[in-house]
Amino acid sequence: RIHTSKSFVRPPLLCCTARRCSRGHHRYEDMVGALFAVHSECPYITRIYSIGRSVEGRHLYVLEFSDNPGIHEALEPEFKYVGNMHGNEVLGRELLIRFSQFLCEEYRAGNHRIMRLIHDTRIHILPSMNPDGYEVAARQGPEFNGYLVGRGNFREIDLNRNFPDLNALMYYYEKTKGRNHHLPLPDNWEQQVEPETLAIIKWMQNYNFVLSANLHGGAVVANYPFDKSRDPRFRGRTTYSATADDKIFRKLARTYSYAHGWMHKGWNCGDFFDEGITNGASWYSLSKGMQDFNYLYTNCFEITLELSCDKFPPAAALPREWLANREALVSYLEEVHHGIKGMVYDENNNPITNVEISVAGVNHDVTSGVDGDYFRLLLPGTYKVTASSSGYIPSTSTVTVGPAEATQVCFTLMDTLTTCKCQ
Repeated sequence: RIHTSKSFVRPPLLCCTARRCSRGHHRYEDMVGALFAVHSECPYITRIYSIGRSVEGRHLYVLEFSDNPGIHEALEPEFKYVGNMHGNEVLGRELLIRFSQFLCEEYRAGNHRIMRLIHDTRIHILPSMNPDGYEVAARQGPEFNGYLVGRGNFREIDLNRNFPDLNALMYYYEKTKGRNHHLPLPDNWEQQVEPETLAIIKWMQNYNFVLSANLHGGAVVANYPFDKSRDPRFRGRTTYSATADDKIFRKLARTYSYAHGWMHKGWNCGDFFDEGITNGASWYSLSKGMQDFNYLYTNCFEITLELSCDKFPPAAALPREWLANREALVSYLEEVHHGIKGMVYDENNNPITNVEISVAGVNHDVTSGVDGDYFRLLLPGTYKVTASSSGYIPSTSTVTVGPAEATQVCFTLMDTLTTCKCQ
């Protein structure tokens, strides 16, 4: 069940201002206190809700930013940042806490760029997907933290290898011209995943996310799908495994890399990645990962951001890391507003859910949400876009996408092909 912030009362021990809660590393209680402090300072543009609990019972809290918190507004895209999936990779957790404080403070200060983002986007921030693992790692401390200490959840399960494996099904469908999106989950999948993974998947089912990033550590590079190699004979070796949206994913990864203080330079942590980006399988093949699952099960495009050589950097390093990532976090979020978006109606002007939006030449479709709106990330260019749904005659439009805001294209599905004018 999704809870609103009204379901929770902040314990007195967690009271603090957003600025006071930003110092150093945050244990679970400190993190919760920091999130509630942001909500207290910006109550009209934020909401706190829990998507579930960890193995040890800790809430997986999300802080939402919107001009109408708790409400999906038609044609307003949903975006998410997820941190601390590996409990001992802590920089993402600290960056997302600081980013939340930054959004609140800049909105209150009248920063037009941030105000526009919050007015036009529904932003969801989950600082810690693995609070149990973090507590294990934090007890070791930055100086003595091992490579694997606290990486998994309380049961020592790696959550980034715990999602249903949809890649194998997708690779089979590619050969048989089968389905290319929203692939079905296996039977009894809920019994096969950890509580934290289950909470994330339910979250994806409840919100029509368009764009996402998953923050990790241990390297400095923007990693994009696919993570899993297509050919099992080459797993364990580096083989580029492109999605149908490879050019878009490369652009998304470059957006973060070049806005980052040094990621784009390529040489980091003893490794070299051209432009600071890499295809996941080209780096190493990974099965049952979260970014591939996003792309194959939902409308969401996700990349994985490796942000620090040191998985658990000392507190003294956090201000420098924040300055290196601040612009990148904003710039990447702004990418959710590119491509095309619109509404799909029937002839009686009722919105239609689950309409497939296909783009000629791109073998990956997205679908309209419960309000009949859809979002499709695309690079600048001219495309033939088709909306189709069972029981309706498909409608096709030729669309030119520019480099700025998303182009609005609406569809009416009925006996004759008609394109409606967006409001």
